[in-house]
Amino acid sequence: MSSAQAPSLSPLIPREILFGNPEKTSPQLSPDGKYLAYIAPDEKNVLQVWLRTVGQEDDQILTADKKRGIRIFFWTYNANQLIYMQDSDGDENFHLHLVNIHSKIVRDLTPFQGVKTGLVELEPKFPDEVLVALNLNNPQKFDVYRINLKNGAVEFDTDNPGNIISWTSDADFQIRAATASTPDGGYDLLLQKSDKQWETLRHWGSEEEGNSVSFSDDGKTLYIQGNHDANAKRLLAVDLDTRQETVIAEDEQYDVVGIIIQPLTRVIQAVSFYKDKQEWQVIDQSIAADFEEIAKVRPGEFSIISRDLEDKTWLVAYRTDDGPVYYYAYNRESKTSTFLFSNQSKLETLQLASMQPISYEARDGLTIHSYLTTPVGIPTQNLPTVLLVHGGPWARDTWGFSPTAQWLANRGYAVLQVNFRGSTGYGKAFLNAGNREWAGKMHDDLIDSVNWLVEKGISDPQKIAIMGGSYGGYATLVGLTFTPEIFAAGVDIVGPSNLITLIETIPPYWEPLKAMLYHRVGNLETEEEFLKSRSPLFFADRIQKPLLIGQGANDPRVKQSESDQIVNAMQQAGLPVQYALYTDEGHGFARPENRLHFFAIAEEFLAKYIGGRFEPLTDIPGHSGIVK
Repeated sequence: MSSAQAPSLSPLIPREILFGNPEKTSPQLSPDGKYLAYIAPDEKNVLQVWLRTVGQEDDQILTADKKRGIRIFFWTYNANQLIYMQDSDGDENFHLHLVNIHSKIVRDLTPFQGVKTGLVELEPKFPDEVLVALNLNNPQKFDVYRINLKNGAVEFDTDNPGNIISWTSDADFQIRAATASTPDGGYDLLLQKSDKQWETLRHWGSEEEGNSVSFSDDGKTLYIQGNHDANAKRLLAVDLDTRQETVIAEDEQYDVVGIIIQPLTRVIQAVSFYKDKQEWQVIDQSIAADFEEIAKVRPGEFSIISRDLEDKTWLVAYRTDDGPVYYYAYNRESKTSTFLFSNQSKLETLQLASMQPISYEARDGLTIHSYLTTPVGIPTQNLPTVLLVHGGPWARDTWGFSPTAQWLANRGYAVLQVNFRGSTGYGKAFLNAGNREWAGKMHDDLIDSVNWLVEKGISDPQKIAIMGGSYGGYATLVGLTFTPEIFAAGVDIVGPSNLITLIETIPPYWEPLKAMLYHRVGNLETEEEFLKSRSPLFFADRIQKPLLIGQGANDPRVKQSESDQIVNAMQQAGLPVQYALYTDEGHGFARPENRLHFFAIAEEFLAKYIGGRFEPLTDIPGHSGIVK
């Protein structure tokens, strides 16, 4: 082939497009359908809540967050008010803020220092109230409080005996069900009786999972999810008079993931199962024609993200693997869709890679599902490769646009995202196959995926790096210590290095989850040696290949000390480690300046050790990174 015909990589995509702020995202309709709120950056590039009148172009900013940017907001059922959540520099102690859309006055509804707020419920019939969970009386437990949205009064509502981890209110806006953790590592489904005492409706053991979802409008049926008497989580209706359970939706292999409930009638309308891609099952036939029409609008996966109370207009998000998220308004009367905006229009002009679902057999015969993304424009052969490991570990990778996967593919790497055993969504047998297998069979699955890549001729065995955040960061450290000859380099973002100190330093409000951690990871009180044997810190002397670590100083889940201690161990042993600490971040990098800074360092690091392309690091004003 002459050089003119030689395949070549597509042009370098600026990191700013992939890791900067979205242009506009997360649109939500006001309950009366008159207004559309969404998140977009202000002139200082900080994410704020914006508002426009439906059908007009009168967009205006409602909020004035100074630094971190707003990511989570909801309309109340009073059309003049919305609420947003914000923490301080990544500490996860979220406060609930109320915004009046006309006066733009913002009020902190939960102005309590060192207290974390969780939204329990908003209810259309009670537009001036919100139920929240606060660990105000005891940092280890969240009680329910009722906040008056007119005057801001915070009233104690329901006491948490200490082990309740989620609450469910009924149509009368009263807490009536809860899910509680139990000493065996399982869960109880609780129902509150008229005398405010709790009774146990059912127990899930340590190898099972379940929770309450919602009450029917008449309060006689409780909808729950659970994987008892089945492999995968099903959606069930419990008759509260007879205690009979009826299956609403199920799949033998895959858990119920998404549930759409009509906000006024409380009818279950549709559920989704996430297989290689998302699959919807319509339960309520009154929306079947709507789902058929919505599916035709554009390719990719769709989800209903907002609706007005008259149920005339739905907002629909369409997600694909090689472009932005597209948002549409769907009119149920005319069955027509109107394009609103995409979250990042610059992506539309770029040559982006597709994400292919693949599967392979692990060494013990278990089927492992993964997603492969490879560079555009060059053959998928003998490529430098990044094994990108998800966090959790009780989570999973899904199909769709991944900024990290696109960035790596654009730089010339094959990217494999593995749903190793212990990942969620694939039923309880697959989930439980990961119990006590941190750095064990969960790591074997990653090594088996590397072997698959090499056998298929996709990857150059000398140029494979491992990278991930949280559990994925831990998996990176495990890769470099337990299998030091496999990987050429590692990038660990907020990953624990020592399972003993990880469990010792969990936030106080994770106390109810300790039994589950003991069951699934290892028991701190009786198995210290076992946990030590699965902790990369104690094998740091085995590291042969370069390591890059990124950490948030205020991370409440994986404390800064988790990164500090392995960096210290490596430095003392004269081993190659680069460390970037972000003083105003928590569990991951929320501020775009910090994301851009860290990924610039990571890009140069990967280019140096496995040979892809990189966009040089330029000055990034406002980042807080301290590189050691």
